[in-house]
Amino acid sequence: MLHKNLIGGEWVEGVAVTRNVNPSNTDDVVGEYAQADRAQVEAAIAEARAAFAGWAATPVETRADMLDAVGNEILARKDELGRLLSREEGKTLPEGVGEVVRAGRIFKFFAAECLRLVGETVPSTRPGIQVEITREPLGVVGLITPWNFPAAIPAWKTAPALAYGNTVVLKPADLCPGSAWAICEILARTLPKGVVNLVMGRGSVVGEAIVASPHVDAVSFTGSVEVGRHVAEVCARTMKKCQLEMGGKNPLVVLDDADLPTAVHCAIQGAFYQTGQRCTASSRLVVTEKIHDRFVSAMVEAMVKLVVDDALKPGTQIGPVVDQRQLDQDLMYIEIAKQEGGKLACGGERLTRATPGFYLEPALFTDTTPEMRINREEVFGPVASVIRVKDYDEALAVANDTPYGLSSGICTTSLKYAQHFKRHAQAGLVMVNLPTAGVDYHVPFGGRKGSSYGPREQGRYAVEFYTTVKTAYTLPV
Repeated sequence: MLHKNLIGGEWVEGVAVTRNVNPSNTDDVVGEYAQADRAQVEAAIAEARAAFAGWAATPVETRADMLDAVGNEILARKDELGRLLSREEGKTLPEGVGEVVRAGRIFKFFAAECLRLVGETVPSTRPGIQVEITREPLGVVGLITPWNFPAAIPAWKTAPALAYGNTVVLKPADLCPGSAWAICEILARTLPKGVVNLVMGRGSVVGEAIVASPHVDAVSFTGSVEVGRHVAEVCARTMKKCQLEMGGKNPLVVLDDADLPTAVHCAIQGAFYQTGQRCTASSRLVVTEKIHDRFVSAMVEAMVKLVVDDALKPGTQIGPVVDQRQLDQDLMYIEIAKQEGGKLACGGERLTRATPGFYLEPALFTDTTPEMRINREEVFGPVASVIRVKDYDEALAVANDTPYGLSSGICTTSLKYAQHFKRHAQAGLVMVNLPTAGVDYHVPFGGRKGSSYGPREQGRYAVEFYTTVKTAYTLPV
């Protein structure tokens, strides 16, 4: 089946076709997906523009009912859509189903937010004048999403955009477009024509056309720092609002007083689950010296028991890397870490399984220092390094010594250190005795420094990006 682009409520063939391949079994083609060109992107933007006035004027209860229906259908089809996600991205089936459930819940959350778009009435400094502060939709919003959360991230961008009255042009990752296509197919049957448009293809063509268009009012992007900076530059030239979620080099601090099983669980889950392909993954394990050796031994003991196999196979804990390019990058950083003097304590081997896929044994390095590339650059794979430190003060300094600032975690039984870390960790997300990866959909998501730019995503804070504020003055006569 050819999965076409959605433009103005019609399914349209592209100028080329790409094959969506299962990373657990490269002989399995998930589907063929159309690729758009610049002309089709411009047509999609024009359709979104034409649909904007009607959608913005749609009663909030009607919008709420539509988004709630979308969420309900996603949840009803969670097993089917979760299997699709696992086939195309390589997450284990429980992880795939879990992400789809999250996507459905996001739509239902923002369905309710339709009814909470409130304003303010404030007294004027001048007698007799009324002052009203309201929020209005921006217009056409371009959404550019990554491959590592192919259902959740399109959901957490699309749902608030629609809830607040905007129309959408969505470009999912070229590598994993299937989950976004399935969500858009549901949206196309539920919403008026042109409100949601889907254009698939290369970022250099489709993404660039969205970002550069003078008819797009805002862009929300999740991806690499390099591309994010380019998006910000183009948006600045075209005077449009932008929101960027980019990389992370997230620390997990383990103090001497930590509960060892809890610390190991947090590190294993944060660093290696979902194949480490999360911007919130725990890639730096900052461990104080008295617990260091016990922690490393317990980590190795846990790692050798991890089951790396086909994402759809029962019992699999770690699925494959998403594709050959990402696998090559992971292997490159493993070699770099060795060359820099890091000690490979466990894993790091290319694996073969019953089906041809991109399987990699999770890797743990010890004897690393904060200056090493393995501790400065985002690997985006199941690779973690241990940095030994003297005490809490040094641990905090090392944790903050990064150009990123997305997520930061600490394992400790000390309320004193937990409270201090929550206040002084230079990150948008802070976890205490929890993995650095794993967040709720109803609260803000985002980081500092090179990790994020612009207003926060998710929860009620999403209103800051997807609306604009208007102040109206009235003198009754």
